[in-house]
Amino acid sequence: MRTSCLAIASFLAIFFIPLSWATSYEDFINCLEDNSHPSYPTSSIIYTRDNPSYSSVLQKYIRNLRFNETTTPKPLLIITALHASHIQASIVCAKQHRLQMKIRSGGHDYQGISYWSENPFFVLDLFKLSAINVSIETESAWVQTGATVGEVYYRIAEKSKTHGFPAGVEPTSGVGGHFSGGGYGNMMRKYGLSVDNIIDAEVIDVNGRILDREAMGEDLFWAINGGGASSFVVLLSYKIKLVQVPAKVTVFNVTRTLEQNATNLVYRWQHVADKLHDEIFIRLILKVINDSSSGQKTIRAEFFTLFLGDSNQLLSLMDHSFPELGLTKSNCKEMSWLESVVYYTSSPIGTPVNALLRRTPLVLKHFKRKSDYLKKPIPKKGLESIFKKMLELEAPVLEVPMLTFNPYGGKMARISPLAKPFPHRKGNICKIQYATDWNEDGVEVAKHYVELTRKLYDYMSPYVSKSPRESFWNYRGLDLGINHNGDDSYTQGAAYGIKYFKATNFNRLVMI
Repeated sequence: MRTSCLAIASFLAIFFIPLSWATSYEDFINCLEDNSHPSYPTSSIIYTRDNPSYSSVLQKYIRNLRFNETTTPKPLLIITALHASHIQASIVCAKQHRLQMKIRSGGHDYQGISYWSENPFFVLDLFKLSAINVSIETESAWVQTGATVGEVYYRIAEKSKTHGFPAGVEPTSGVGGHFSGGGYGNMMRKYGLSVDNIIDAEVIDVNGRILDREAMGEDLFWAINGGGASSFVVLLSYKIKLVQVPAKVTVFNVTRTLEQNATNLVYRWQHVADKLHDEIFIRLILKVINDSSSGQKTIRAEFFTLFLGDSNQLLSLMDHSFPELGLTKSNCKEMSWLESVVYYTSSPIGTPVNALLRRTPLVLKHFKRKSDYLKKPIPKKGLESIFKKMLELEAPVLEVPMLTFNPYGGKMARISPLAKPFPHRKGNICKIQYATDWNEDGVEVAKHYVELTRKLYDYMSPYVSKSPRESFWNYRGLDLGINHNGDDSYTQGAAYGIKYFKATNFNRLVMI
């Protein structure tokens, strides 16, 4: 979901300003044609601004409407690659004509920086490179980076009901950005991140060479597994290691308001969520709602859960470790792992699993996201203060920053923070996501909602990680810092790069 040339400190990003784009346009198009494979002409894959399909192609993979305003800078052209030679040609011609190249797989990058820039640019769109080849015999699959996470899940389940892959719960996310930035989901306590289960890759480097893991070397392979691949290469495909899932899994979503003891349950969740059996993943979601009985605003806590086993096993484990939640058999729903993926999209029970093949989200919104890491449980007084702040921020607008707590522990705590660029391992209770959504267009409206998110983020400062205040790369925000690709690139990149990768991993990425 999130490839961009503004990654880390943009060390190897193709980032040039054209000397005279108006006079070099035809030369650029000719360059693309000359450097593509003769059997794959470029005439059908180039969309310029005067092409009737330009707007629809651009907007098809815009997932954050905040970056679909009339004021949003637009690409000079879009290249919808069908063949590796189209990517090679794009790299060669971008360098030759000093034009910035943006790489897009699924468009879910939260800042939209795979399809906008303040500098003249074009988009290399990979959505047509979406082949998935699953081998149950070797328990692996080759997945092109234009495929979506939902397509990966579906194609695996076509071959086996007892295999899956640990990745995200948003099925329309593109593999390229999602995997290369880490890739996490509700099986991470059992199997780790997506990048912990990637065994090979095919990439095209800045010189147009196609490289696999052996040819690129272990340093570069390490970097593209959590470090944001488009700082280094254009990804063609990943080879993933499939994981075992039971024929039946169990899900539940238990909700409690402040009036229903939510504060005590949230407090207790912090003490157990990262210590539960590896097969249990209990996501905690906090949001402001209107209480139907009192008519007053309150906080609702949702305990949204996947268990890799049957309901009887789950009830036994929960009775032992988290009896305060009061889970009952009636709360639990057993289903296949693939059905649980659909369930986690908040779709109604019984929604066909082929919904995972849908490439466009059902609802598009304007939104802002930020992230934090929780190292120590927040005291009850702190929780009460946070809830009060959320209620204050909610009025008088329709949406408020929602907090989602994704538990760590399990295998996440047993993998070295140096194993991949993603360093957030042992010592974290959970990752926190701040989410604010709105429906109105306009730059000023966006500023208002973004500021709401920042206010809650600032308010959380006493409770979250410090020195650095850590952040998740795939939730990146430009408000943490940007790089201008000048003499101060390292210093500018370190200001935010250390938050995403910590110092040791950041400096290794710099050297690579």
